[in-house]
Amino acid sequence: MSKTDSNLKQAFAGESQANRKYLAFAQQADKEGYSQVAKLFRAAAEAETVHAHSHLRALGAVGSTVDNLKEAVGGETYEFETMYPPMIEAAVAEGNKAAERSFRYALDAEQVHAELYAKALKNLEAKEEVSYLICTVCGYIAENEAPAKCPICGAAAKAFRSVN
Repeated sequence: MSKTDSNLKQAFAGESQANRKYLAFAQQADKEGYSQVAKLFRAAAEAETVHAHSHLRALGAVGSTVDNLKEAVGGETYEFETMYPPMIEAAVAEGNKAAERSFRYALDAEQVHAELYAKALKNLEAKEEVSYLICTVCGYIAENEAPAKCPICGAAAKAFRSVN
């Protein structure tokens, strides 16, 4: 891998993390009543997304929808099979219940995400309209309607929000 490609990957990761962090900061600012600061954090988060997408395109890492779905299945599968299990073990060993719960929720949700991507790949030419709802507690994705209770974290249906 060239030095520039390595730099693009590093820059993509940094910009992506900044986006997520700034969105979390915006939520906190909203909770504390600082709507103008929240708006600034959301604007900066969107700017970081512009940077991240530019870096990803420069890497040639955005392919066809079929290629992107295959990449997504692989990435999600890596996360639930390889990445999260040792993280859970470490959190358990350290007695960090919050981290353990966060990792377990993510592991379980990533498996569902991989299944949804595989299903989309299999049914790519289908014209059936599917709506998606995400559990705001654990990241589980439901199709068409929220379950009465999230199968991963047990949150009530009201914890789900529609994603367009």
